[in-house]
Amino acid sequence: MFAQVIHGPVSDASALQALGERWVADLSPGAPGWLGSTSGVTADGVFVIFVWFESTESARRNSDRPEQGEWWAAAEKCFSGEPAFNDYDDVIVVRGGGAAEAGFVQVMLGRTSNPARERELTKLFTEQDPGVRADILGGLVGISDEGHFAQAFYFSSEAEAREGEKQPMPAEFAESFAEEQQLTTEMRFLDLTDPKTYLA
Repeated sequence: MFAQVIHGPVSDASALQALGERWVADLSPGAPGWLGSTSGVTADGVFVIFVWFESTESARRNSDRPEQGEWWAAAEKCFSGEPAFNDYDDVIVVRGGGAAEAGFVQVMLGRTSNPARERELTKLFTEQDPGVRADILGGLVGISDEGHFAQAFYFSSEAEAREGEKQPMPAEFAESFAEEQQLTTEMRFLDLTDPKTYLA
């Protein structure tokens, strides 16, 4: 699975969200391989979109469409600064991936000093009993060979997510969690309190 994450400051968040809805309604039928997207705006005005496709090739075919170029030209005008793009061609799916019913999504961006080990530790989490952080409805994690990563975790509400953060980590998972934290630098949290998730 391939994912692209775009984020940047916006001057017109409502227009950008409307464009996202138009993309799903009008352009997604012509984008074979599109699986879903999650977007939203943080409290300090940063727009984030996490979009995923079956493969890198299907994402590339979508990008090459003239109508996609026209759509992005309109969307780009809604940003007040240069948006950042990150691509991930081997996305790890957590508990079914993106959850359309989520009322809160936390996107985390950062870097890891050991991408291969980061993937191993993330996959260990996907194998944990559902009772571990049962508040997590699903998630998507992309880790590039260059070391940058993006994670999106889905929750019913922000309150449930915050309560889940307070729960002690089971002993069998605590060691790997601590190791993952040691590998991580430049962590940035982008909280979406009104996320829009669309699934194919």
